Amino acid sequence: MGFGVVDKREGDSYRYITSGVISTPKTMSNPQRLAMIRADMITLLDEYKPDVVAVEAIFFFKNAKTLVPVSQARGVILESAATGGYDIAEYTPMQVKLCLTGHGRADKSFVQTAVAKLLNLSQIIKPDDANDAIAIAVCHARMDVSSAVRAALRTNAEVQKQ
Repeated sequence: MGFGVVDKREGDSYRYITSGVISTPKTMSNPQRLAMIRADMITLLDEYKPDVVAVEAIFFFKNAKTLVPVSQARGVILESAATGGYDIAEYTPMQVKLCLTGHGRADKSFVQTAVAKLLNLSQIIKPDDANDAIAIAVCHARMDVSSAVRAALRTNAEVQKQ
């Protein structure tokens, strides 16, 4: 499971903080692996104290064999964030691709290049899971600003009606 932290700057500007993966030994039992993911997630939340936790929404899954373990790990991540009092945002891969590249069916390399450019990095973030997590973080930062602007416009329109 990838993780990534970015800092939203002014305008459409972001600062890369960190990224990586939470991995567990395949020799561990599933409950032990989930406990390890939870402990690592809590450590990350305590260290970086994000404003919000953005995660990938499971919309469509190609490999039925990995759907259950991924869903379980995702559930542990959501529970860790919710228990910690963090707001949670969820985005489908198509939403992330559309937000970062303007095309909801962009391929992985195009998204990786877009992430590197948006963060002013000289190379793409590796491994792929970490890059995916950073892409979700940047997507949220962009979408959150759009939501704030829409809410301000809605509020302004409501005031003008009175």
